[in-house]
Amino acid sequence: MWQETNNALYRKFEFRDFSEAFAFMTRVALAAEKMNHHPRWTNVWNTVEVWLNTHDAGDVVTEKDRKLAEKIDALL
Repeated sequence: MWQETNNALYRKFEFRDFSEAFAFMTRVALAAEKMNHHPRWTNVWNTVEVWLNTHDAGDVVTEKDRKLAEKIDALL
């Protein structure tokens, strides 16, 4: 579930292993690139954390972030 906190949408994803986490990140990267909207994220082994906000709008959550969050959810 996405949480809006500190002017960003945040979600933590956990996978079986690093390969699944990395495959997920690859799918997200392709979707984000198509939208020209790139997340801030981290990956440690099977965990991916994602923060979304719009830099051009002053680092706040916009509709663009909500749409990318929906696309990310659809990639699970």
